[in-house]
Amino acid sequence: MSANSASAHPHAASITNADAGRTAGGAPTNPAADGGGAAEEPAGDPADESTTAPATAETNPITSEGGATPGTTGATTHAVAADDVTANPTAAAGAAATNPTASAGGAGRLGEGGNGGSDDWDEQEQSLLRRLGQTQSVWILGVLVVIVLFFSIVAGDRFLSANNFSLISQNIAVWAVIAVGMTFVIVTSGIDLSVGSVLVFSSVIAAKTMDAAGGEGYGVAALGLLAALVSGLAWGVVNGFLVAKAKVPPLIVTLGSLSVALGLAQVITDGIDIRSVPEVMTDYNTYIKIAGIPALPFTAFIVVVIGGVVLHRTKFGRYTYAVGSNELAARRVGVRVDRHLISVYGLAGLLSGFAAVLALSQYGTTTIAGQSLTNLNVIAAVVIGGTSIFGGEGSIFGTVVGLFIPAVLQAGFVIIGVEPFWQGVAVGTVLVAAVYFDQSRRRAATRGAGAKRSSLRSVLLRSR
Repeated sequence: MSANSASAHPHAASITNADAGRTAGGAPTNPAADGGGAAEEPAGDPADESTTAPATAETNPITSEGGATPGTTGATTHAVAADDVTANPTAAAGAAATNPTASAGGAGRLGEGGNGGSDDWDEQEQSLLRRLGQTQSVWILGVLVVIVLFFSIVAGDRFLSANNFSLISQNIAVWAVIAVGMTFVIVTSGIDLSVGSVLVFSSVIAAKTMDAAGGEGYGVAALGLLAALVSGLAWGVVNGFLVAKAKVPPLIVTLGSLSVALGLAQVITDGIDIRSVPEVMTDYNTYIKIAGIPALPFTAFIVVVIGGVVLHRTKFGRYTYAVGSNELAARRVGVRVDRHLISVYGLAGLLSGFAAVLALSQYGTTTIAGQSLTNLNVIAAVVIGGTSIFGGEGSIFGTVVGLFIPAVLQAGFVIIGVEPFWQGVAVGTVLVAAVYFDQSRRRAATRGAGAKRSSLRSVLLRSR
């Protein structure tokens, strides 16, 4: 696969050249023939996640142009070069997902004793999935536009005022920071229910640290920020370790962390909010504006942009998609899945710690009882925005759109005098519709790709 191809399709989930282990004549490989063939790594072994054997890569490397070195004889294994994995791990992961036996040999093209010839259709199927995934973000953006137009017509200038949109942006600022980390987690096919409790715990640690350090001044505020980041990161790393190494389901791990973090926060404070927040921290949200935008949403915007760049333009982001698409396949092509999962959950915890500082700045208190639904609201926003709960798909842009929908609904209902309880009904309806849409497009894409494969096989069999 060329560098240009990897750039154009960073989230591709298949490799068309999947004839791993074929001899020069097209016969299936006997891994023991040369005595030096690369043995397949046992699935799920966290101790050794590197699957690209040096001897194998030298025997039959994939060049930068995506073609195997010609003239290779004997029993060889079609290895993925390290550069190609780095350039597009998701694509490489898709190859192993399409034919898990490829890394051990024995996969050939259709008509040559194997089924590798269907990989062209696998690539088309994954391309279709990517296009349909993008349509969900567009669809949900259309829903947001309809909501804004509705309240604009009903409420007029009361809804369209600059002050109203400023309030909306400030209301979602804290959630936006947490949602960036949640997007990474859900793209890996995971979940983190503990983000709200980690926010509370980190805010308590930060407030206690600042109070012990004197309570005022920029240095004290910086110390509180550091304490919140460290405590949030620690929770995230613990979650990631239990998920990746102990193999405990993420739902159970983070559900336990939710209870433990919130319980510890209440033990430390005796259930009473800490209100001794430095003025320099509260003034940051009250008085400071950057380019006319209040500091809190501006800060969240910077985090969102950085998160989008990391997810969509870096190796870390490509590995995130690869793990979510097929964890076993990602291991086969050399992605250190366990380490990456720990990093992803650590990132979610770190951003929860940073959100704790923003919450202290916004409210001037620790809000121990005020974050009980933060995790559910953030997860709903991420899923509504097009990130698949099955993993492998999602975008930061869609997450931001998903965040604005409940915020705009809440503001609009307040302005026109509708009971705010209807917000939950509306958001829940959109959430269920988003998940249904995700499942429907996956089934449609799978059926379409299956029909194309059947047609191709029929043509090839008739031509024999």
